[in-house]
Amino acid sequence: MSGAGFGHFAAVLAELERLGEPERGGEPTDAEGLIRVEHLPARAARHADTALPLPPSVRDRLGVADLWSHQARALDLVRQGHSVAIATGTASGKSLVYQAAIGDAAHVAATAGDAPGAPANALLLFPTKALAHDQLRALTELDLPGVVAAAYDGDSSPEERTWVRRNATVVFTNPDMLHVGMLPAHARWATFLRNLRYVVVDELHTLRGIFGSHVAHVLRRLRRLCAFYGSDPTFVFCSATIGRPAHLAAALSGLDVTEILDDGAPRGDRYVALFNPPLLDARTGARESTTRLTAAITAALVGADHRTIAFTRSRRATEVVAAEVARRLPPADAGLVRPYRAGYLATERRAIEAELFSGRLKGVVATSALELGVDIGGLDASVMSGFPGTIASLWQQIGRAGRRTGPSLAVLVAGTDQLDQYLMTHPDEVFTRPPEPAVVNPANPFVLDPQLACAAFEQPLTSDDAVWWGDLLDDGVRRLVLADRLRFRPVRVLRRGASTEGDEPKVAAVWSGRGDPAPDIGLRSGSGGEIRIALPSGVLVGTVDSARAAATVHPGASYLHQGQAYRVQLLDYDDRAAIVEPDNGATTTRPRSSSDLDLLGTDRTRQVGALTLSLGPVAVRSQVVGYQRTDSFTGEVIENVDLELPPSTLVTRSFWYTFDAGVVAASGVSPERLPGALHALEHAAIGLLPLFTICDRWDVGGISTLWLDDTGAPTVAIYDGYPGGAGVAELGFDAADRHLAATLAAIEACGCLAGCPSCVQSPKCGNGNEPLDKAGAVALLRAGLSIPRPPWWPTR
Repeated sequence: MSGAGFGHFAAVLAELERLGEPERGGEPTDAEGLIRVEHLPARAARHADTALPLPPSVRDRLGVADLWSHQARALDLVRQGHSVAIATGTASGKSLVYQAAIGDAAHVAATAGDAPGAPANALLLFPTKALAHDQLRALTELDLPGVVAAAYDGDSSPEERTWVRRNATVVFTNPDMLHVGMLPAHARWATFLRNLRYVVVDELHTLRGIFGSHVAHVLRRLRRLCAFYGSDPTFVFCSATIGRPAHLAAALSGLDVTEILDDGAPRGDRYVALFNPPLLDARTGARESTTRLTAAITAALVGADHRTIAFTRSRRATEVVAAEVARRLPPADAGLVRPYRAGYLATERRAIEAELFSGRLKGVVATSALELGVDIGGLDASVMSGFPGTIASLWQQIGRAGRRTGPSLAVLVAGTDQLDQYLMTHPDEVFTRPPEPAVVNPANPFVLDPQLACAAFEQPLTSDDAVWWGDLLDDGVRRLVLADRLRFRPVRVLRRGASTEGDEPKVAAVWSGRGDPAPDIGLRSGSGGEIRIALPSGVLVGTVDSARAAATVHPGASYLHQGQAYRVQLLDYDDRAAIVEPDNGATTTRPRSSSDLDLLGTDRTRQVGALTLSLGPVAVRSQVVGYQRTDSFTGEVIENVDLELPPSTLVTRSFWYTFDAGVVAASGVSPERLPGALHALEHAAIGLLPLFTICDRWDVGGISTLWLDDTGAPTVAIYDGYPGGAGVAELGFDAADRHLAATLAAIEACGCLAGCPSCVQSPKCGNGNEPLDKAGAVALLRAGLSIPRPPWWPTR
């Protein structure tokens, strides 16, 4: 390997080679150690001018001599009133686009005609308060003339909120606060909404699934109220690189959106190394600890004076890796590496960010809190402890390192699950696979109906509101009327300030409930019924759908929230609460459950090889009957506990495969082995699904059965884990050919004998990973995809 900056990291890459040497002795196999180092050449900046020059007072405050080409194109479109989705690389200056647009609009408003005009307001939405405050500081430091910026969120005092409503021209908030704190009280925001010019939605790629489906309705409610007050804001979406960003932005907003993908920002030489922990036992697939190796690689980078960020999957892992890195460094350098995670006080997080930005820290070990766009300055290297779940997230984490002119190194240390090991045996996929698309499902009735109830509380719903909700409006209103949550009556609904002369009342659906419905509707829930997860003191930790509560927060469960471990003490369905206490995370739990599935209809059907694939609504009935507690690090079983919990039913979306008698016969799998083969295939397919849609394996479930009455054949079903579905089943259906081929490749590439977490075992299996038949799964997939079995592969 050679390249302009390779010598810069030569010592570290040599250390990676050493760490890849197996303890068992001998040379490493092709599937362990340093698998690959890819050189991504440096890229020069491409500049462009805007069609209309920015006012000097704005351009000077922005502090840039020239705009990059994507910034200039996006700014031209935004100033012309066209909504855009900017999905360029990390540190490509996306925020400058909306900062410039806001400053330009303020300048125009202040200098229009003989007297200053109305202010040009902007509303900026961020997924976290930390990111919103980070961007607020960045905009405030520019000191753009006519711009008064402030945050409006759960941390704002009543006095601060009043001041913001009366004085701010730019408001930084989050979708939750917009939903529950601003839209229901829109009369207080009348002046702000009347003059709203821009809506900025940052970190677009996080608005997916159930959360994104809710946000799609929140943004429609916002646009509806803006129209009521006489404004029609332009939207600016900013995103990490994802598949089809404009499609997602359009689904969220209901607008035509132009995507900006051609990145004109410069980038230095980048090296990406793929490292697979050495095998400890080829028969079982056991490997050396990903966490320990992440610490060793991070210490080597920091020791070589490379400023480094390491990403881990949990708070506990963050602390463990940071402590191990410090132990490996000389005493004088041990204090130059800090952990960074959610759960720290805001002042602690800000102090760490400032130390990173200034260069006083050499390293930080973080959860995904720093995957988002918090500005931490230039870093030399990033280390990822396990594949972060999607190609999009992987490149987001890789992009956190690398100055615009100097070289950078990123190291992916693989975990043991299916996705990690698939990429280690197919390394080209890391560099050639396009980012996955993110999807939302605004039609989900469990999301649509409560959001329409909120809209009706804000303003009565009429047939004119089809402009915002289309064909969804009638069905949703009908369901709400039948549930006595809305009632029809004649009303006058006018745009604020419009004349009432000659206007006839319209039949409208008005809110008939008590009080504002928004506080009872969580944006991360797919059903009207949520279980609150709280500490004994009453402090809210999180929420979970009631349909998922038994599997997630049953008594004794280990519950992980934003990397912090908790132990569930009580699950009370009557009070709709689960009481938890902080836990050290030394153990994990896996529920034991029984489940069955009913098909409620078939929307689409097609052939995938010799298999029949279908898509439609399903009802999943499940009952948690107990759980197994294991040691988090060794996997040793500590105890098995029986539970008596009520059964639950989840109505959701699914895609399912049927295996007819011809496919089963062609596979050569005997009837005795068929349940294990189907079960193993189900696990592997779920494990690989995030390669084809931005989702987490914990967001989906599966059922495999030797016989399903509704299909009359052996069946494997993969279903969305949220009531009503979040769009994952549809993407799985569309990607089935590639998905099954990748599933087969992942199982065949694993060198274990009977199955392991890298191929067919699942950490969430309700049956304790029994029965599983790895060879049978391969035989079924080969027969189903019409791929001949190799003569050496056992099937009996």
